[in-house]
Amino acid sequence: MAERLLIIGCGNMGGAMLAGWLAAGLDPKRFAVLDPALEAAPDGVELHRSPGEAPGNHDAVLLGFKPQQLGALAPGLQGLAGEGVAVHYLLAGLTLTQLKSAFPDAASYLRVMPNLAARINKSPVILAHKGLDEAGCGSASALYGALGTAVWLKSEENFDLLTALAGSGPGFVYRFVDALAQAAMTLGAEPEHAQRLALATVEGASALAASAGVSPGALADRVASPGGMTREGLNVLDDEGALVALLTATLDATAKRGAELSRGDG
Repeated sequence: MAERLLIIGCGNMGGAMLAGWLAAGLDPKRFAVLDPALEAAPDGVELHRSPGEAPGNHDAVLLGFKPQQLGALAPGLQGLAGEGVAVHYLLAGLTLTQLKSAFPDAASYLRVMPNLAARINKSPVILAHKGLDEAGCGSASALYGALGTAVWLKSEENFDLLTALAGSGPGFVYRFVDALAQAAMTLGAEPEHAQRLALATVEGASALAASAGVSPGALADRVASPGGMTREGLNVLDDEGALVALLTATLDATAKRGAELSRGDG
């Protein structure tokens, strides 16, 4: 039921999720961390350095280490992910079947993909499971919904693609903001003005799009008057579907890397 969660490997993503849960008002006593490299845990959250230190009073574990480490780490974690324990994981590219093979005695398995906006409770969280009952799904929805918006998939078929969109997507947005500022600087804008205005523009546009009730595409057309400045710029982005083609290639490469990771390709 994920009433007591042990986070194994609390790096950037695990740390963002933990911060988000605490910011949402969840009791820190619900969480414990197993991470030999973490200097300190938030107030009220237990920190353990080795599997032998963990008390074992959890009903779920969240695996937050790198997917390439699974083979080396799984044998030593069997005692923490056995009978009665649900295994949740952030390991990109790893399928539910592969996870079950690594932890065959666990009660159920939950594939989870948020992004770093979990820290501010604004993350989409993609979920797929094997073996959870209705109560378990409800508990997971409540837990991960506290980080933003929980979205359940009926199957794993598009998990890597949606991970590319929602999990890796912030990296692409950050790159776009940076490129927008750099383009302005290339054309003569002062760096401070270009960087501040690019970030403020994307922040405001995103907030408006989230509450507008119409598609972002429709909003773009509303901003662009026929024959005006914005339309001239959109014509460049829209020429032969240039922007869509670029982002399609970006998501495709990202999703394919997820498939490679599931096969153990480096």
